[in-house]
Amino acid sequence: MDRPTPNSKVRRYLAYISTLGTTQLHLRNPFVIASWSLAFPGLGHLLLSKYLRGYLLFLWEIYVNVNAHVNLAILYSFTGRFQMAKDVLDINWILFYIPTYIFSVWDAYRTTIDLNHQYILAAREDAEVKMFNVGSIEINYLDKRTPWNAALWSAMMPGLGQVLIHRIPAALFIIIGFIAVGEQSKLLPALHFSLLGQFETLKPFLIHNGS
Repeated sequence: MDRPTPNSKVRRYLAYISTLGTTQLHLRNPFVIASWSLAFPGLGHLLLSKYLRGYLLFLWEIYVNVNAHVNLAILYSFTGRFQMAKDVLDINWILFYIPTYIFSVWDAYRTTIDLNHQYILAAREDAEVKMFNVGSIEINYLDKRTPWNAALWSAMMPGLGQVLIHRIPAALFIIIGFIAVGEQSKLLPALHFSLLGQFETLKPFLIHNGS
């Protein structure tokens, strides 16, 4: 039996292909998306292609986190210095941090459920999929890609996997964010000395100046 021609008069689309990215509707586990927002606010929204909301939550989390000294308090807690963890927290900023964190997880979960409903409705309408887009700066099209290939490139350098699957807004944000955070945290020198087994040289990169 021939496959029916997709209906062009639909209210929803299964995918949108632009020169800068591929945005598509498909079923997602809301707990997985919420877990990424739980790990870091904004990441769940980036997975949903909700870029503006994801950028806002991501940058806001970093700004409030730095001012509230949340990560430093976590470090002290993991090393058993609980009083130092209490002392370092800024109560003014921590009250900003908590609502944003909870909202990020809740909104990622809620949005995933909403988009799953939209996908089901679009699939019932046999929604059209635009397969190809040619622009003055880029060509984008749907083709088969190996998931592990994208995962491997992302493991080597966060953001390259997104480049491979042509999600340029997410790729640029992740690459720039990784470089900025890696530079501030001295991640690469710490990794370099760890691989060489020079742990004494490594300590100054990990110990906070005020600890």
